[in-house]
Amino acid sequence: MLSGDGILEVANGSDFEVHVFQSSSELVAKLQEKWSSVEKQPYPAMYSSVFGGIILDPALMVIPIDDHMVHRGHGVFDTAVLFDGYLYELDAHLDRFLRSAAKAKIPSPFPRSTLRSILVQLTAASGCKRGTLRYWLSAGPGNFLLSPAKCPTSAFYAVVIGEDISQCKEGVKVITSSVPMKAPQFATMKNVNYLPNVLSVMEAEEKGAVASIWVDEEGYVAEGPNVNVAFITREKELIVPFFDKILSGCTVKRLLELAPKLVEEGRLQDVKLANVTVEEAKSAAEMMYVGSTLPVLPIIMWDDQPIRDGRVGELTMELSNLLWDDMVAGPGTQRIPVPYKA
Repeated sequence: MLSGDGILEVANGSDFEVHVFQSSSELVAKLQEKWSSVEKQPYPAMYSSVFGGIILDPALMVIPIDDHMVHRGHGVFDTAVLFDGYLYELDAHLDRFLRSAAKAKIPSPFPRSTLRSILVQLTAASGCKRGTLRYWLSAGPGNFLLSPAKCPTSAFYAVVIGEDISQCKEGVKVITSSVPMKAPQFATMKNVNYLPNVLSVMEAEEKGAVASIWVDEEGYVAEGPNVNVAFITREKELIVPFFDKILSGCTVKRLLELAPKLVEEGRLQDVKLANVTVEEAKSAAEMMYVGSTLPVLPIIMWDDQPIRDGRVGELTMELSNLLWDDMVAGPGTQRIPVPYKA
């Protein structure tokens, strides 16, 4: 029987009898039972190179247990936002995805053009108009060894996740993470080894915050658990930490391209990459997270210390508007229309 917290309880382990599924049809029926009561499927479509096609039944959206991404963490991933029927910054994310794969020594089973085509076709088949498109490249299934040398081929997976994407306007609280940040070799590639990221978020939540900030061994601000961080100084400079030890965020790089517009209008004085000490950061006029699904999340308190007056900054929201407008009605180089079937 299940306890109140969902844990299976048995009086005596020796009395517990494990069910044996006698056929694949019985197992599929059991898997489909889980999703039968779900009003709206959160994962409308998945692609698997192992199956060689697109899957629309969430009960069958599975990955082999002997896939090296599962049992060894040998995989990379990336995400693109799907907004009102357009894929935002797909090419920038796909380019970073392949750079991460090269660093992780995972060859793609397809050329870039095929990967891109699969992702667009998958999104079209999903019928989803708003959410995220997440995709992985794995060393592949084949065995449970450390080396993937005997795996027949690498594997490519992707899934469309239906979710609401809305502009963040409320400020949040963050903490300095006590969880050690990843070494630059791993932090600069978007790989699936996210345990430090998970633990840093859990630590923040336990302390009543939304997320955390990593600080490197030299005392410079690094990044959040899955987002970049940026600051507006009291001199109205937009500063983003260097990418040499952290992930090169596609969204924050786009923000660096768009922000000079505010310099031209006299709203900002400068836009630059620079090292930022914790002392400098906490004395900033404004602070924010920058990431694909946000695209900007104002930070109003860090380690129980307000950022300036503890309110969402005006320039933070102007930067947020720049990215939001780019997502909603930006140039064709940034927004790829999805060819849905009527």
